[in-house]
Amino acid sequence: MIEPIDPAVRLRAISAAQGREPFDLLLSGGTVVDVATLELREADVGIVGEMIASVHPRGKYPEAKVIHDVAGLYIAPGFIDGHVHFESSHMLPQHYAKTVLPQGTTTVFCDPHELANVLGVEGVRWAVTASRNLLLRFIVQASSTVPAAPGLELSGADFQAPEIREMLSWPEVAGLAEVMDMRAVLDASPRMMGILTEALSSGKIIEGHARGLSGGGLQAYLAAGISADHEIVSGEDALEKLRAGMTVEIRGSHDYLLPDVVRAICTLPVVPHSLTVCTDDVFPEYLVDKGGMCDVIRRMIRYGMAPLQAIRCATINNAVRLRREDLGQVCAGRRADLALLADLKEVTVEHVYVSGRRIASHGAMSVELDAAPLSLPTRTMKLGKLSRDSFRLAVPDMANGRAVLRTIKGARFNTWSELEVEVRDGYAVIPESVSVMTVIHRHGRNDLGPQTAIIEGWGRWGGAYATSYAHDSHNLVVYGHDPDEMALAANTVVAMGGGNAVVRDGKVAASTAFPVAGLLSAKPPAEVAREHRAVVEAAGEIVAWQGPYRTFKALSGQCLACNPGPHLTDLGITDGESKQIFSSFLRAA
Repeated sequence: MIEPIDPAVRLRAISAAQGREPFDLLLSGGTVVDVATLELREADVGIVGEMIASVHPRGKYPEAKVIHDVAGLYIAPGFIDGHVHFESSHMLPQHYAKTVLPQGTTTVFCDPHELANVLGVEGVRWAVTASRNLLLRFIVQASSTVPAAPGLELSGADFQAPEIREMLSWPEVAGLAEVMDMRAVLDASPRMMGILTEALSSGKIIEGHARGLSGGGLQAYLAAGISADHEIVSGEDALEKLRAGMTVEIRGSHDYLLPDVVRAICTLPVVPHSLTVCTDDVFPEYLVDKGGMCDVIRRMIRYGMAPLQAIRCATINNAVRLRREDLGQVCAGRRADLALLADLKEVTVEHVYVSGRRIASHGAMSVELDAAPLSLPTRTMKLGKLSRDSFRLAVPDMANGRAVLRTIKGARFNTWSELEVEVRDGYAVIPESVSVMTVIHRHGRNDLGPQTAIIEGWGRWGGAYATSYAHDSHNLVVYGHDPDEMALAANTVVAMGGGNAVVRDGKVAASTAFPVAGLLSAKPPAEVAREHRAVVEAAGEIVAWQGPYRTFKALSGQCLACNPGPHLTDLGITDGESKQIFSSFLRAA
């Protein structure tokens, strides 16, 4: 929904642009970052109401009710985040806005996919309501794949064509969010075709999730009507998708890929307008300490992209993608959403303007956000107390002996493996060299009980970690080796109403509560960041991280059953490519 500008404001802007009446605000003495021509131009910017009325030579029209001297600063458009799940910050929308606005981000294309998987359509509706009137412009997407891998997992809801139709009818919803079930698209499943048909009929844009798709598979995915992707795995992957006609969203959450992607882009004769920037997922301590979009742009520049090109990808290119002709450029007729920078290479944000009003300076808000009071969705951990047996791996039809079991090898991007283990009293004796993970349905829609598997490639956990934030069904996921420690971590999370907990030496070493849908904290940003940092540090003391995959981030993505390979879900051990669920961990004879 593009908010209309008052006709009276536009009439005043027409007059002020010709020097017939004063501007409401004049930014004087700055250098405009022209993202259309990639020039730096000395110019003044005249603002009337919420819109830019004029960009003109310095001193030409000096009359204004208020003048801000911005000499020495670069006047850039406010940054537009092309794809983000704000839930990864574990902050309420108003706290997220308070964090990213001083960093120069003025618009986000938000997919409340995590809330949708817990709360269904009401989760998306809550995100829309909670994000109103926060100065940060939340453009919401209709979450498309709930759950992310239908048939392989159960989340808190089940979205099919009717749910998609309803959400797309809301004026605040501008598109269909990332279509994660790639297999269903390529197989043209009736469920997926119904969802895509609703999106295409709405005329709104469709976001993609095309990890690993190439050749005929990529062409088929595009033919289905999906036009963008942020799941870039290499520079060559980015080029193939750009050449295929996709909008490629460079994301900052996978830094190990950025240098190769930037190098590949820089081999092109021109950086295409279909190259944009997004954050996707940013944890709270990183968001507070280093930033969101400003940090991604800074790293793109560090890895070899020209500063104006990087800023262009993060502003006008995203505005074109979002069909927002009122955003993304410092020029007359557009909204006065501006980021004033002291240094282009370091993307040092000095001041931020939203709709012609200075709302942040020197990294802090200068105005209060007008967040409306609203109820918080809590009580989503529909689980009782868990015993140690919930975290032991039962071996069917065997009391004692030895058995060869299927195992999951890797961190997030997994492969099948197998391991011979001793069986004692019906349970596998877990070797010291490996660990286990358990997934327990928490939404009240599945009574199958805990699912436990051996995981290889993580070494032996020296404690336990439990979380209710696990992409994308957000069931309760627990990692460890000792079942008593795993039970303590899990019961701590359940008692908090959701969150993270680390157990070491039989005691809770760190925890943070996410009582809102089991995903979000209601605490201020600095406190959320501090608590989350403590959990990450405590987890690092009981497992050895090994980048780029075996990291804390992988703990919340290990259950992504829409990706190829084996994954453990609340329904059992699954294969994202063959769409199989295995009833037993025993290797087939």
